[in-house]
This record gives sequence, structure tokens and C-alpha cells, in this order.
Amino acid sequence: MKFHHPALQTPRIVEGGHIGPVDSSQLPRFAGPATFARLPRLDETEHVDVAVMGVPFDSGVSYRPGARFGPAGIREASRLLRPYNPASDISPFATVQVADAGDAAINPFDIADAIDTLEQASGEFARSGVKLVTIGGDHTIALPLLRSAAAVHGPVALIHFDAHLDTWDTYFGAEYTHGTPFRRAVEEGILDTEALCHVGTRGPLYGHKDLEVDRRFGFGIYTSADVFRRGVDEIVDALRQRVGARPLYVSIDIDVLDPAHAPGTGTPEAGGLTSRELLEILRGLRGLHLVGSDVVEVAPAYDHAEITSIAASHLAYELVCWYAHLAAH
Repeated sequence: MKFHHPALQTPRIVEGGHIGPVDSSQLPRFAGPATFARLPRLDETEHVDVAVMGVPFDSGVSYRPGARFGPAGIREASRLLRPYNPASDISPFATVQVADAGDAAINPFDIADAIDTLEQASGEFARSGVKLVTIGGDHTIALPLLRSAAAVHGPVALIHFDAHLDTWDTYFGAEYTHGTPFRRAVEEGILDTEALCHVGTRGPLYGHKDLEVDRRFGFGIYTSADVFRRGVDEIVDALRQRVGARPLYVSIDIDVLDPAHAPGTGTPEAGGLTSRELLEILRGLRGLHLVGSDVVEVAPAYDHAEITSIAASHLAYELVCWYAHLAAH
């Protein structure tokens, strides 16, 4: 049975021929389903250019669990996002069709099976030309997402925002964890080793050899102290020069932010970036050939007043805007 009373309908903004978010002038932001930015679900659109996919998975964490609830937390916080981004001078939802693809149904008990399932799911988007913003979930998920991107574009450049290197070999003999995805990606030949960068790394390591191994893989490092001392503009220039015109994957571990800006994460480290610095770096990279992206390690159980989820929602929004800018130019 269908009900037709206006109060039961979902009023949406339709602009540029694209179905956009729920109209907050007719339905308050706190009401209605919590899709990302209150956008339509994938099954509510005839086509999609950019999809936001959740991966509620944290079986690869080495310290505090809880990132399996990250996608839900980010979606709730994203209710405050609006259709026009003045910093980038773009209305992303009017420029491209963006939809919430829901959560990937992956196995929480078997990491290998989860990786395989996510590779297949993200591969469908990549092969069809749909750009993904993936919200996690722990950093283990970056590996299958990189595999999907590389299957279409060849080895990809990587800008990795994180407090940690994530190029370790194993934990307790396990090769697939949230601390190993980029080592595995280098070993598999799916990264362009001429264009790899960590941004925001800091904190103690197991030893100097960690840096030596990381350098051997081809990574350049811009620490959080580098961002503070050299400034956002200089870091952006260095990243743009390193990446050039290559297809680029951007992976954002929310713990790249200082715990003051992102307490809700599994392995916090003091001395991180501010939300403003990270947003400005992303905006400065606009125009590079972005082919895949993720925002991971949001653990709402440790989040105070949704600080971390709010930051993550804005980062995901900037990635959507980046894709929209590429489509418009």
C-alpha cells in the first residue's frame, strides 16, 4: 500500500538534473534516514557518478576496536553538510549524481574473505567508472580498494594521511591488518612507487628500520611537524609535484588529526594535524587525477560530541567535491 500524504514524502533538492539531498527547509536535518549528506540511496537513482560506500569492518585493528561503527557515525554527522561548498566554489550534488551505496556486506570473522568480498564490490564500481568515497572501517580495507583501482588504472599514486606508516610486515604473524595494507600493496605491484607519500606521520616507532624499509618501498614522508613548520601551501606544492598527472588514490586515516580534533579513533597519537590544515591540503590538491579514496578508522565509541565523525564527514565531502570538480573541468 502506498501513502500519498505530503508529510510522508521525502522532499529532495533536484538541481542540474541530479537528485540531491533532502530539502532541509521542508524536513529538518535531524529527521529522516541517515544517508551520507542526506543523499538518495543508490537504488533511488537511475545512474550514479560518485558513490559513498560504508565498510563496517574492524577485525584488523591492533589496539582499540570500534571502527565497525564508523560508517554509521559519519552518516549521522553528515546531516549538517550543505549542497554548496564555498571553499571550492562548487555545488557537488548539482554537478554530478552522488548516491549513498549503503554498507558492503563483508565477513566480520574472516579477514581474507572480507578483503576478497570488498575487492569484488568496489571493483564493480571501478569498472563502471563510478568514483568511490569509502567510509570505514579500519585501514585493512585500503588494500582491496587499491586493488580495484589498479585493476582499471594500473599502478596508482598514493597520498596517505595517517599518524602511522602502515607499511609494517605482520602483527602476530598476520599479514593482513590495519598496519600492513601499503606494504602488501607495494609487494603486489599496485602502487606507483615513484609517487607515494605519507602525510601527518608522527609518534614513536619500533625502530629506525621502520623508516628505512618505508623509504625502500618508495614513500616520501611529510610529518605533522613538517606541515606545522613548512605550512600547508608548501606541502601541497610538494605533493602536487610528486603525483603529477598520475591516477591518484587518497587514503585518510582519521588519526592523522590530533586527538583534540579526532578523539574517536583506535590508535590516537599526540601532535597531529588540525582539521583546518587537513581540509586545506585536500582543497589544494583539487585537480589531480583522483580515482579512489577512503576515510577510515573512525570509532564513535571514543568520540566526544561527534567531533571525530563531524571531521570525517567534512573530509568525505571534500573528496566528493574533488570528484565533482574533475567532472566539471
